[in-house]
Amino acid sequence: MTAYGLAHLRPPAVLPEDVFEYLERIQATLDPYGGKFVVHGSPVHVVEGEWPGALVVIEFPGLDAAREWYDSPAYREILRLRADHIPGDLVLVEGCGPDHDSAAMAAAMRAASVPR
Repeated sequence: MTAYGLAHLRPPAVLPEDVFEYLERIQATLDPYGGKFVVHGSPVHVVEGEWPGALVVIEFPGLDAAREWYDSPAYREILRLRADHIPGDLVLVEGCGPDHDSAAMAAAMRAASVPR
């Protein structure tokens, strides 16, 4: 099942040199794990609530690959180049797949919430 790395980053107005080095090196850390950017630096159009910062979405072939990438020595070597300068949140999450049915999900959730 496809998995994603989602980052909500809040970069400063001026990026330090370390961040540019991180950007130059990150793709090489993703390649062995099948990681590819899906969203990276595009403007965010907020339609509900607030979204200060930027969104990054990286797609992986599966959750194991995403975890292996994040824990890899190659990524750990460059992580501080970003994390020391850009605060944010990062999650790894499995996708729902092409056959996902939100109505069936609601029915299962409803059934599970009925007191017995």
